[in-house]
Amino acid sequence: MTNPFDDPDGTYRVLANDEGQHCLWPAALDVPRGWHTRRDAGTRQECLDFVTEHWTDLRPAGLLHAADAADATGGAR
Repeated sequence: MTNPFDDPDGTYRVLANDEGQHCLWPAALDVPRGWHTRRDAGTRQECLDFVTEHWTDLRPAGLLHAADAADATGGAR
């Protein structure tokens, strides 16, 4: 059996967690707890293109919020 995460011809979704981190997930598998669908089923390349376009800042959301708060108060990061 082929690993569904490595199938170049597979159908995938793009998932994201509460920190805004994205991943490709085989469409045939249930979405794991703590993750939600950002893009429904598509080819591996379509999903990779979506991630490239929409996940431009790789820092976790918690770090981004802390940096924004520090900027707002004039504090150092």
